[in-house]
Parts: sequence; structure tokens; C-alpha cells
Amino acid sequence: MKKLKLYTIILAALSALCWTGCKELDLAPENTFTDLTYWDSEAKAQSVLNTAYSQMFDSNRFFYNEAASDNAYNGRGDTEGAASLAAGTYDPSLGRLQGQWNSNYTGIKTCNILLENIDKVPNMDEANKTRMMAEARFIRAFLHFQLMTWFGDVPLLSKDVTLEESQEIARTPKAEVLGFILGELTEVSMVLPTKQDLSDSERGRITAGAAMALKARVHLYEGQWQEVVQTTEELIVGDGYGSYDLFPSYEGLFLPQNEYNQEDILSLQYVPQFRTWGQFFDMAPLSAGARLNALAPTQELVDSYLTENGLTIDHPDAEYDEENPYVNRDPRLTATIVYHLYEWEDNGSTHPIYIKPGSDPDPAAPDEYVPGSSSTTTGYYTRKYFDPTHLTQFASGLNLMLIRYADVLLMYAEAKNELGQLDENTWNNTIKALRERAGFETAGALQFNASLSQEDYREIIRNERRVELAMEGLRIFDIRRWRIAEEVLNGWAHGAKFGPPSEDDGYLRVNLRSFDPSRHYLWPIPRDERNLNPNLTQNPGWD
Repeated sequence: MKKLKLYTIILAALSALCWTGCKELDLAPENTFTDLTYWDSEAKAQSVLNTAYSQMFDSNRFFYNEAASDNAYNGRGDTEGAASLAAGTYDPSLGRLQGQWNSNYTGIKTCNILLENIDKVPNMDEANKTRMMAEARFIRAFLHFQLMTWFGDVPLLSKDVTLEESQEIARTPKAEVLGFILGELTEVSMVLPTKQDLSDSERGRITAGAAMALKARVHLYEGQWQEVVQTTEELIVGDGYGSYDLFPSYEGLFLPQNEYNQEDILSLQYVPQFRTWGQFFDMAPLSAGARLNALAPTQELVDSYLTENGLTIDHPDAEYDEENPYVNRDPRLTATIVYHLYEWEDNGSTHPIYIKPGSDPDPAAPDEYVPGSSSTTTGYYTRKYFDPTHLTQFASGLNLMLIRYADVLLMYAEAKNELGQLDENTWNNTIKALRERAGFETAGALQFNASLSQEDYREIIRNERRVELAMEGLRIFDIRRWRIAEEVLNGWAHGAKFGPPSEDDGYLRVNLRSFDPSRHYLWPIPRDERNLNPNLTQNPGWD
């Protein structure tokens, strides 16, 4: 369906039907969507489904999940709990934990209500009903997957629950939740249309390809390598679930004129003026019109970008100049991160971004790093997903991609390597293809090297994930599943080389982090949920 239609229906449904969802898991389903008089048309059923779409994910978590990792720093406030999570200073009362629990179970509730009431709609087209039910089952699986990834064992709700049931329900073992998610995705992938089957008016709806890509991600997070290979090959080699490919331009991939391109598998849908996101108001350079900087890339992320010859910056042959650090680097760096003397472009006009203290000829120097000011906290700003067509205060209708084909290629490469099966053909179809799209040209960056070990390629592929998907909110899940969070989230997160030379060679110390592997790999069950329901046990280390 057209983006405008999809979200005007959501807004109308929210207003006209007084839908309140469930503030807590314990609320009874006493709302108009369960009223026997409600289910009298396909349009009303579609309104409920559209509401479920809107509850899948949101832009705040899309961006600020990155600050819970070593890629970025939430230096002002604690948006989505990102600062607390990164620093390891949270407990079961953190608002993000309750918010994640509430929002996911609200969406699950919406899906269950639709699935249990859609048969009441008279004279409904069977094909449409089957498809809508498959979409709702996908969303329900997606929401359970989020909960399982953060909390481990969580209540599995495959049907709507009563007030009494919600106050007594226990956590379902993770293995059972995992089996449910994978089973649902397998079944709906055989029912949903492919991306190519969608008409222009239906763009943005969940497809068979999205179900398979999410299934691959679930297997990936569980380290089920053979299953990752089998699932991703269905999208790479076959076409039964739709045809996907890399978009030719990495920078162009994130621009509004290229929405719904061949790389987009699943996106959060936005509509200019009707449904927008505006995080760049607190992410872009101040000279570009931002209010302040609340989310900034770290030096650790900047350092992860290779040099043009495919080497890490600390390699003796890298030709890396610490005094001129942003030249001869992976082109994705410039497409993602704003650094000192970056040429900011907005609708044809450009101007340099002066970040180094004392460098701006303008006395106001809005973008310069100054401790305690409104400017960047790390010496960097963000470029990826900047929308040149934005409205006032950077309000944007640009879709945000939750899963794209590049991720499928990276999943495939990682799984093949973990199975000891990474060869030149796999490399050429995955990492080489991504680097060529990014703009690498040298043989050192593009050619497969048979002399490297499995461990060498593990580090290469992991770093490729980091730079390819930077600032897209996925790094936190990678460092958790790789069990390296205690390595990268302990000690100082750094910024650019604007600090005193006596500390960390001049790189700014911006945030002291702590990660306890004995408890931080699982979030604690929210305090308020356990107060309401004593049958909800707590994760290790949080009692």
C-alpha cells in the first residue's frame, strides 16, 4: 500500500477507535478492537494490522541502540537508556527495560487480537485474509525475537491473555520461544508475496523475502551456522522469495529518491508531514541547523575503517597518517561520519565543518568541540541517513531499513567462515562485492588471500559488518552474540585527537564504560513487571 495510505489509516484508527494498547502486560484486552461490533469490514481489520506495523520498531531505538555499543556515545540525556546501558550503570528499574517490555508486548497483543478476530469479518476475501494473518504472525515473531534477544526467557504469547492469566504467566524457556519464532517465519514465508509481486501501492508491506531474512538473522544470533547458510542461500542464489541485489551507490542507498531499491528487504515506513522521524536535529552539525549533539560516533568506530589498500590503520603498510587521518580511507567513512573539515552538502550547497578547537574562522564556531557545550561530544557528527528533503527541525519521511541485502551477504560470509567453508567464490560474492560497491579499487582490498586463517577472516568479516552497518543500530547485537562486549565496553570510549597529549595520546576520553559478563549479556526483567507478577523470575546477577 502507498506510504500515505498506510499511515493516515494508522492515525485515523488511533484517533477514532481510542486504541490504547496495553500499558503493562497485565492489562485486560478491554478496547474497541475486541468489541464484537468492530469487526464488520476488511478496512477495519486492515487498520488493526497497520497499528501492529507501527508497533514493530521506532526511530529512537534504531539510532540510539548504536550508543549502547562501542560505535557511538549518547552524551546528553539517556535516550532509550543508551548511556546507562553502555556505561553499565543500570538496574531493573531503568526505563528502557520497561519501555522495551511494554512496547513489544503491546504489539504482540495487537497481533493476537487481529488473529483471533479476523474471522468475524463478513465476506472477506480469503487471499487478503491469509496474507494479513501472515503479516501479523511475522510482526508477532519479530517482537518476540527482540524480547528474547534482550531478556532470554520471556513469556511466549501465541494468543491473547486475560487479566488473570497475565498476572500469573511465567517466562517461557528461550529454546521454546526460539522454536516458535522460527516456525512462524518458515510458515509465513510460504504465504507472503515476494517483493516483486507487490504493486507500487503495496510497497512497504512485509514479504516472503523479509521473513527469510529475519529467519537468517535469528539463526545468526544463535550461532546456527548451517541454518544461516541454508536460509541466506535462498535469497542469494534462488528467487523463490524475491530477487535482491546491492544498490550501486553506498551513499545513495540512504537517500529518499532511492527508497524501495533492490537492497531494501524490510523498512520502517515514514511519510513526509504525516509520520516522520527527527533524530538528526540532535545528530547533525550545528552549522547545518541542528539543535545540539546528543548522539556522536566514537573514535573506536572511526578507527575501524580500513585504508584504501584494505589494511587496518595500525598495519605497518597501511599508509595511514595520524595527522591527516581521514584521507585514503574506506569511502564508507565519509558516507557515514562527519569529521573535521568535512564538506557538508545540503541540496547543492556545501560548507566545511570546523570541529578542531580554534579552527573555525567564524567567531561563533558552532561545530567546534568544546567540553560542556551543545556541539559534538566526541569530535564527530553523523551523515548516514541525512535527508536533504527534510522538513523543519530535520523532520524526515525517509524510510529506515531494518534489514537490507548487504546484511544477508555478511551473514552468509560469516556463517561460511565459521563452518570452515569460506573460499574465493564466497569472498567474491560477499565481501568483495560490498567493498567494490563502497568504492575500493586496490587488489589488496578486493582479492581473496588463501594464506589467511579462519581467525584472520573472522576478524575481517566482523569488521566489515561494523563499517557496512555503522549507525544502523546493529552493532550492540553483534558484540553481544560474539561475546566480546566485555572487551569493547570496558574502559574509556574515545573521541577525536583534541584532548591533552598526556591522556591516551591526546584522544578524548568521553565516557567510561563497564560491562560485567556475569550479568550484562541479559537484561534484567523490569522491576515493575516482577512486582505485578511474582511468577516472573529474574536473570542471573540481578536479584
